[in-house]
Amino acid sequence: MSDNTALIARRERLLGRNMSLFYDDPVHLVRGEGVWVWDADGRKYLDCYNNVPHVGHCHPRVVEAIARQAATLNTHTRYLHEGILDYVERLTATFDKSLNAAILTCTGSEANDVALRMAQAVTGKTGVIATNHTYHGNTAAVSQLSTRMPPVGGYGGHVRHVPAPDSYRPLGGQGGDAFATAFAAEVEKAIASLEDGPHGFSAIIVDPFFSNEGFPDLPPGFLDKTVTAVRKGGGLVITDEVQPGFGRTGTHMWGHQHAGIVPDIVTLGKPMANGHPVGGIVANVDTINAFRKAFRYFNTFGGNPVSCAAAMAVLDVIKDESLVENARNVGEYTRDAFKRLADKHSIIGDVRGSG
Repeated sequence: MSDNTALIARRERLLGRNMSLFYDDPVHLVRGEGVWVWDADGRKYLDCYNNVPHVGHCHPRVVEAIARQAATLNTHTRYLHEGILDYVERLTATFDKSLNAAILTCTGSEANDVALRMAQAVTGKTGVIATNHTYHGNTAAVSQLSTRMPPVGGYGGHVRHVPAPDSYRPLGGQGGDAFATAFAAEVEKAIASLEDGPHGFSAIIVDPFFSNEGFPDLPPGFLDKTVTAVRKGGGLVITDEVQPGFGRTGTHMWGHQHAGIVPDIVTLGKPMANGHPVGGIVANVDTINAFRKAFRYFNTFGGNPVSCAAAMAVLDVIKDESLVENARNVGEYTRDAFKRLADKHSIIGDVRGSG
């Protein structure tokens, strides 16, 4: 058995302390294929956790697409190239027709940062609402939204947090429509608070599946009243699809479709190119034009030909291998197994999720 002590010490010396590692006894991975990964001792693991290789580790079609484009050309978007245009056309075809344009980045953090600035450009205001158990990335702007580690200097006056939805212990003590009404009321209070201050209200940002909040099983139309309140307050709805997007719910391509809403801005990240660093923002072209007018923005690597080739291959595999349906089937199988465990063990209070 390998001793990882020296490797961990080397990592701390070269990368700094407190870099996150999975597991008390960290795994030293050396190879991956499909749903399997191998450690330095040749031990094989079923990967049930890694949320980046969306179509499987080292999928041959993604590997081939990256290698082919890297051997042909890789540059940035200040030159003309069909790759980014072909990809954005293909990507936006999976959304509501109002979401018809995109900006590509390298990470979901960048995408959420840009989305907040888009809302500022459209509304002329800066106030933003998020839940109190969310996570939207690591830039200075989006780190203001996370409550896990308060930012240095504290939260800005432009941020409001609302209670995260919890289907096991619903806000107000009741489920169903009363639960949805209670959540919308919290959002309305946050909007009023922002509008009473100097920042005003620009947007609410949510993961429409509330992945970091614990995958609550929400009633159909749960977000309808919230969306109505946001738009009545003059703000935009931003849905962060980094976790639920690209078919992971098993019912729809996108989490906001699962939730039954049409947002103003959608952000994308982690699984977009199966581990190649790609993120993005999808919105109406008028929203993107307003952003371009208000902010000077250029991303050297966002939308480069190799990234677009990798991302296009992921869309191909999702379609050709029926991976949305597969997510539904695997999810149902797993939930049924957990429910059988819950019947035996009273310590399990709730089994929830989709896909």
